[in-house]
Amino acid sequence: MKVLAGTSNLKLCKNIARQLRLKLVNSNIRRFADGEVYVEINENIRGNSIFVVQSTSNPANDNLMELLICIDALRRSSAKNITAVIPYFGYARQDRKVVPRTAISAKLVSNLITNSGANRILSVDLHAGQIQGFFDIPVDNLFTTPIFARHIKKSKLNNIICVAPDVGGVERTRALSRRINSNIAIIDKRRPAPGKSEVMNLVGNVKGKNCIIVDDIIDSGGTIVNAAKALKDKGAKDVYVYITHAVLSGSAVGKIEKSHIKKLITTDTIDNSKKIANNKKIEIISLAPMISEAMKRIANSTSVSSLFK
Repeated sequence: MKVLAGTSNLKLCKNIARQLRLKLVNSNIRRFADGEVYVEINENIRGNSIFVVQSTSNPANDNLMELLICIDALRRSSAKNITAVIPYFGYARQDRKVVPRTAISAKLVSNLITNSGANRILSVDLHAGQIQGFFDIPVDNLFTTPIFARHIKKSKLNNIICVAPDVGGVERTRALSRRINSNIAIIDKRRPAPGKSEVMNLVGNVKGKNCIIVDDIIDSGGTIVNAAKALKDKGAKDVYVYITHAVLSGSAVGKIEKSHIKKLITTDTIDNSKKIANNKKIEIISLAPMISEAMKRIANSTSVSSLFK
């Protein structure tokens, strides 16, 4: 078992290797002057099980192409099997045709990764569960709900209610509420344009309660900021937000700073160390222990799903 680190999130890769007590594969990943990706493996990996860790976050196209070339380099170096560990799976939000004549890019990316030579996929909180079916190879989808539940219990908040930021997030919110024994509320929103949202209604009573919004992705921050304002307008005490993938595009960090959000807790599937340096409102939980344990179980052919029982 060996671990190859892509360049999108070196900090997480090093933490995973430390958890596994392994050295990262000696490799040379760089860019030519015109932006083309060059990958060279500098050690013998013939017959080894290789895990290549690469989030396809911003710049999504560059990081995706780097992942594909890493997989191809490993395949041509006679690796026994290759597992693509993709903590944040980019293009996952385009998982169906919501309007005519649009691409289903999540399926396209799935095909690209499979055809490049990957034998297995390991990801975290896929935006849509059906993406697992887009692959013709095994997919392990890890969940952050148990980690978030433990964090909430340690914070010792009382009078809690879990809030789904939209109808699509109800299942995720219900899973968290079961673990911390709370009720749920649902925000009814609509999107007048891509990347924009408006809160229409709130289903549930949040007056005087500590609200916990849980979602998989925060991009520009508009949806979560609007949701927090709607909850405060309905008499909520404080608003806490738990997000798996902090994309944080554009002025998202600034919006969060000025918002009604008391605390935003996210993970390190995307490297935001520069964006949120010295930011007291955003806290990061490392997923390195969970991802490394899943990788170990895959290598040993033992159960991954039992991680969440």
